[in-house]
Amino acid sequence: MKNRVSELSSVRPVVEEIIERVGSGGDRALLDLTRQYDGVDTDSLLVGEEVVEEAYHAVSDQVIASLIEADARISRFCELQKPRELWLEEVEPGVLLGVRTTPLDRIGAYIPGGRAAYASTALMCTIPARVAGVRSICCCSPPPISPITLVAMDIAGVDEIYTVGGAQAIAAMALGTESIRPVQKIVGPGNIYVTVAKMLLRDRAEIDFPAGPSEIVVLADDSARPEFIAADILAQAEHDPRAASLLVTTDPGLPARVGMHLESGIRSAEREEILRKAMGNTGYLVAASMEEAVGCVNRAAAEHLSLQVADPMGVLRGIRNAGAVFLGSYSAVACGDYASGTNHVLPTAGYAQVHSGLDVQHFCKRTTVQLITRDGLEGMGDIIETMADAEGLTAHARSVRIRRESS
Repeated sequence: MKNRVSELSSVRPVVEEIIERVGSGGDRALLDLTRQYDGVDTDSLLVGEEVVEEAYHAVSDQVIASLIEADARISRFCELQKPRELWLEEVEPGVLLGVRTTPLDRIGAYIPGGRAAYASTALMCTIPARVAGVRSICCCSPPPISPITLVAMDIAGVDEIYTVGGAQAIAAMALGTESIRPVQKIVGPGNIYVTVAKMLLRDRAEIDFPAGPSEIVVLADDSARPEFIAADILAQAEHDPRAASLLVTTDPGLPARVGMHLESGIRSAEREEILRKAMGNTGYLVAASMEEAVGCVNRAAAEHLSLQVADPMGVLRGIRNAGAVFLGSYSAVACGDYASGTNHVLPTAGYAQVHSGLDVQHFCKRTTVQLITRDGLEGMGDIIETMADAEGLTAHARSVRIRRESS
């Protein structure tokens, strides 16, 4: 975590300058920054409907069908997360307490570009907002936005798509420009510049959580299959040269067996260069007991936690810190990345100690509600008046007393 803080601090001056440029220059600044950082010269930030329609022709029918099915699966799980719009419970005679949940009005999602087309991230960031009932959803992504990502945004019901990336996109969504209306909350992963921009602009737009390179911890015992563990590690490592992986095991012989499968997997992979760099952030730890292993896992607070053990449900009871947990040998982490229905936008770098992964609740706000009858007020009146008078807030006390004394 200490190294991560130092890394974030190192880019802060650049990000602050970008935010200042966008704040003062609006669209013109965005266009200039797009030319400077992405090498793209354009006079329009908004992606038109005709461009989205063309994207459908550039994507195979099979891919489109898979995106539609993934949308349905993610939506299904999001529907299960939806809170009641209003609940009220009578906690004592004449006193009803409850909560009303309402969606945010407008949110922004940052969809990264770069090393891959992140259509799945477009679905993950926006479907929970749609299910929550958010009225307006906009997406920003670095140009050129791949056709598959455009199709995913359209399937997910995104209202506005803008070709702008990096810290400048975060600044635009938080501050607003001539073309991009400000949002209430910004979600989605990105590079270190995006992360710092989100953190710096939290006073203008709420964010989901800081997120960095992908990471996975595998907790395994002697029942685990080393080829499965290696496959999960490589799947996360291919995201980024800075992706991190850790194997925690009670089987001293397992790391060597996993290592052999890692090497063979790297040699046959399309992203061999990225994988070899990411292996520099990969390690293992042999624990004396499962209890000790669970303690190590909780301290790591990883983005992805795979429990490849004989009794995954039993081990799960001890897990306190993880972005997402995958139980058993056949729960490939990639299932959660694409189509099981859970969200792959998750806290990294230890932030799973205090943050939850993206879900419907991120796009809602809760308002407490109370209904107190005359009898209910009488039941708590003495307590309120005594406490208010003791604090010297006599008007508080009188606001209750005048009601109790009225006829």
